[in-house]
Amino acid sequence: MAWTILLAAALVDIAMAVALKYAEGWTRFWPSVAGLVFANGAIALLAISLRQLPVGTAFAVFTGLGAAGAALIGIAAFGESASPLRLLLIAAIIACIAGLKLAPA
Repeated sequence: MAWTILLAAALVDIAMAVALKYAEGWTRFWPSVAGLVFANGAIALLAISLRQLPVGTAFAVFTGLGAAGAALIGIAAFGESASPLRLLLIAAIIACIAGLKLAPA
């Protein structure tokens, strides 16, 4: 269950990044509010997952999934670069996350 909560935390973290993109540097009220709500939700879920998971592994997975997910959303929704090197590096982040999940705690 802790891994599921951690995955949810990462998804909420991605939602935060998207909301902050729409907030345009805190100049748009509702996207700014959404970004803050999502940030608090992501941290709350991360904290719950840490009851059972090692902090180093959990935080690395949380930030890695958040970074990779935000990068992929940036490519799909905002027309950011999808260069082969960028895609390879995003895949490397995901591979490292999988390795952390498989490694003994």
